[in-house]
Amino acid sequence: MDPSKPRPKRKAVSTLNLPKLEPIDNEKENQASVKQEPGTNRISRRLKERTTNLEMKSAAIKTEPCLEEPGLKKSKWEPSCWNEQFELIKQMRSGLSAPVDSMGCDTLSSIDSVIDPKTKRYQCLIALMLSSQTKDEITARAVVELQKLPLNIETILATDEEKIASAIYPAGFYRRKAQYIKKTTMILKEKYAGDIPDSVDELCKLPGVGPKMAYLAMSCAWKKTVGIGVDTHVHRISNRLGWTKKQTKTPEQTRKELEEWMPESLPRSLWYEVNHLLVGFGQEICRPVGPKCASCLCRDLCPTGKELSSKPNKSRKKSIKIEFEKDN
Repeated sequence: MDPSKPRPKRKAVSTLNLPKLEPIDNEKENQASVKQEPGTNRISRRLKERTTNLEMKSAAIKTEPCLEEPGLKKSKWEPSCWNEQFELIKQMRSGLSAPVDSMGCDTLSSIDSVIDPKTKRYQCLIALMLSSQTKDEITARAVVELQKLPLNIETILATDEEKIASAIYPAGFYRRKAQYIKKTTMILKEKYAGDIPDSVDELCKLPGVGPKMAYLAMSCAWKKTVGIGVDTHVHRISNRLGWTKKQTKTPEQTRKELEEWMPESLPRSLWYEVNHLLVGFGQEICRPVGPKCASCLCRDLCPTGKELSSKPNKSRKKSIKIEFEKDN
């Protein structure tokens, strides 16, 4: 080929590389089918080839719909096997007695048998304030000591702060809690006519009352379930079971994660039961240190349980190292 001559232009080639389809003359095909009976097989083959080619062309240009398009909704996230885990926890808790069952904040106000509804709600709130970073046994003992005063708004306002602090000792941060009790009681007397607020927002404005206490107070004091009370047990177990999209750092973050999927999956009437079940479960089985994964019915459905059971030699190596250091 002479290099001085320009090269001929190449013809564009279709990227689909599909065979060209010839139009079918229906009138001719019908006449052929009438004259010749064996010709029906040829017509069937041509129609089948035409259909196959059309399907190939459609598949080549087909695109998947984008989830961001208007009118298309993403599926609601929820834990993969939460209902099985929930039923297994209920099964374990049915034959298990935990401190929360007899010394929970919802039971402490009933110790004083003859009290009016306002005082009962007040005692429930005080018990919740004392329960922060304190075991149920110590909280129950502190409430009993306050009930000897007795535990009502008039008596607490007339009692010295130091005496309240000594009564609730050894509850965690007992001196700070004594200050909170005095300040909150004064607000309840002046602003709420001796009763406690009936909303989470108003409860959270009281000194020493956080979201967890507010939601539990609505449930156990007002018998209204408006949210999920998440304490350290519910926070820990929810992360271990995979009930959150990602690992959360605070109980309040866990509450928001749970309330994203629970309203559509779990009836609101069972939200208070979630707190009660998980607290007792965390006190006896799914403990913060040394969880009893071997005896837990959820061990095969729990990501944390699988991880711990797959690494049995770590704790053994750690104990051997500690013993070696002690010997030296």
